[in-house]
Amino acid sequence: MNALTLSGSIRKGSYNRLLQRDVSERLRRRGVAVTELDLADYPLPVFSEDIEVEGMPDAAVELGRLFVAADIVFIASPEYNAGLTPLLVNTLDWVSRQKGRPFRHAVFGLGGVSSGKLSTVVGLSHLRDMLTKVMALTAAIDIRVGPGEEAFDTQGQLIDETAITRAELLADELIRLAAK
Repeated sequence: MNALTLSGSIRKGSYNRLLQRDVSERLRRRGVAVTELDLADYPLPVFSEDIEVEGMPDAAVELGRLFVAADIVFIASPEYNAGLTPLLVNTLDWVSRQKGRPFRHAVFGLGGVSSGKLSTVVGLSHLRDMLTKVMALTAAIDIRVGPGEEAFDTQGQLIDETAITRAELLADELIRLAAK
């Protein structure tokens, strides 16, 4: 079984990158081969059909290939103004234009970390809705963490007990759904 994990934030010290790494490790402990993406390695222009007609950016083609090859995709997404990050929206827009129906091959897990107590509940709702529209199967369990500065220790390990429980449940559920 293969998993792809990514974060909608490329900021240094991002809590969402820490959550991405945490879920990646939980999947690895369950025998899943995990590819951790850093979206900074896949620079993309703002999506435009004019650019698409001229030729797909190499990064978009590669991301599409990685999504198609995955049985599980985990996305850790911060919440910007009660929505998704422009980086994540643009990435998903480009991936959606790739051949091979890149959102129909994997089961998707969602999580997010924010500085507030409401965590990323609104943003994850938008992400779930967006993925549903492109025919992606999303696990019902998600991981909402907030405030981020209290959820991780100084080594970047998740220490919030509720988030740890949800991460364990999500890892099990992703594997169960992907096996079907």
